[in-house]
Amino acid sequence: MKIFAIGLNYEAHNREMKRSFEAEEPVVFMKPDTALLRNGNPFFYPDFSQEIHYETELVVKISRLGKSIEEKFAHRYYDEVTVGIDFTARDIQLKQKQLGLPWEVAKAFDNSAPIGEFVSKHEFGDINNINFRLDINGESVQQGNTSNMIYSVDKIISYISRFFTLKIGDLIFTGTPAGVGPISIDDQLQGFLEDRKLLDFRIK
Repeated sequence: MKIFAIGLNYEAHNREMKRSFEAEEPVVFMKPDTALLRNGNPFFYPDFSQEIHYETELVVKISRLGKSIEEKFAHRYYDEVTVGIDFTARDIQLKQKQLGLPWEVAKAFDNSAPIGEFVSKHEFGDINNINFRLDINGESVQQGNTSNMIYSVDKIISYISRFFTLKIGDLIFTGTPAGVGPISIDDQLQGFLEDRKLLDFRIK
C-alpha cells in the first residue's frame, strides 16, 4: 500500500507558506505505510521536533488497479473518501529547505498521516465541491473546499498513474488549504467532511 500526497495544491496555502511559484504539474511526495494513524489512536508528539503543524486534507482511496489513467476515466478508480492530516515537522522542513534537501524526515515520520473513517464519495455529490474542516478542542481552525484545488482529484490520479501503478487500497492526500498551524499536547483533533465527523483523536 502506497501513500501519495500532493503539495502546494491550494493558492491561498501557497501564499501562506510564501511560495510564489506555480507548479506546472502536481507536486507529489510519498509517505510509508508506517505513517498511517487510524481508528482514533492518539498521536504521540515526537521528541525530534518542537513545531508539529497540522495540514488538513481530503483523502481518496484507490479501488481499482490502474496505470496511465486518462483524466476522463479517473473517477472510476476511487469510491471512498475521508479527511486526513498531513502532520509536518515545520522546524525540520524549514531546515531541509534551506539546505536544499528532501522533506521526508519532516513529512513521512511514523504516524504523520492520521486518517478518518472512509465513506462513499456519493454521499457528497460533486467531488469537486466538498467542504472539509479541522476542529481543535471544539474550535474550527482550518476550512477548505475542494473546488479551490489547483489540480482536481481526477487530474491528480491521472498524473500519478503516469509514473506509478495504482493498486487497490493506495491513498492520496490531495493537498491542504490555508490555515495550517501548530498542535500541542492534550489537543483533541476532529476532522469533518461537510458536517460529518470522520476523524477524532488526541495529542499525547
